[in-house]
Amino acid sequence: MKPSAVIAEDEPLLAQALQAELARAWPELRVADSVPDGAAAVQSALQHRPDVLFFDIRMPGQGGLEAAAELADAWPHDAPFPALVFVTAYDQYAVQAFEAQAVDYVLKPVQPARLQKTVEKLRQVLAQRASQPAGLEATLGQLRHLLQGAPAAPQPLLKVIQASVGNSIRMVSVEDVVCFEAADKYVRVLCADSEVLIRTPLKELLPQLDPQLFWQVHRGTVVRATAIEAVHRDEAGKLYLAVKGRKERLPVSRLYAHLFKAM
Repeated sequence: MKPSAVIAEDEPLLAQALQAELARAWPELRVADSVPDGAAAVQSALQHRPDVLFFDIRMPGQGGLEAAAELADAWPHDAPFPALVFVTAYDQYAVQAFEAQAVDYVLKPVQPARLQKTVEKLRQVLAQRASQPAGLEATLGQLRHLLQGAPAAPQPLLKVIQASVGNSIRMVSVEDVVCFEAADKYVRVLCADSEVLIRTPLKELLPQLDPQLFWQVHRGTVVRATAIEAVHRDEAGKLYLAVKGRKERLPVSRLYAHLFKAM
């Protein structure tokens, strides 16, 4: 069967240019779909199960990295994960990160010579996959590294959360927090017997939290490790956390399942 691809690019002219250059560089490649954002890319990839994904790094709502991570979490266990190629404007750190993680990339605007090298690499990857199917672990490791981004400047560790409650400001000690959970435009700060909402994005909170104590377990969930009472696995193999004082069961994405292995 001919190899297939899904393109996720929010700029129509760039998407058309990429598709046209692919037709010249890889005539047998069938572009199954071209979509304008990350959410549509996840749905399309699950529907078409392509061999290759071309994901723009920056798209409205959900970027290519986040879309790839969500897709990896939802991908069927019995199917090889698509080869990933990220489309990006020039960014030195991004290029270095992709090269270090063996994830290929295409710079905007698309250059035929560079795209030809990408096509040759993809042909090799797909040929190897046909004889030796690869699991998700390598891809998950690459995505974890890329999602961390460039090393941030050290920040003082957060000691107290200040949350507006009506006309008052409630002071919550970080030592009492069992979980941070993104919810629309807010972040839920969960304690054993209470919760508050704050507007600070989870991405801004993470560098202020002790990484030895607070573990990211899902794209929108950070849990205090010492508050985890048990890790449960359902019949489908998905992991869920039980945390002190809370009835909720917190899902663990495939991206972070490596944190929970018996010693």
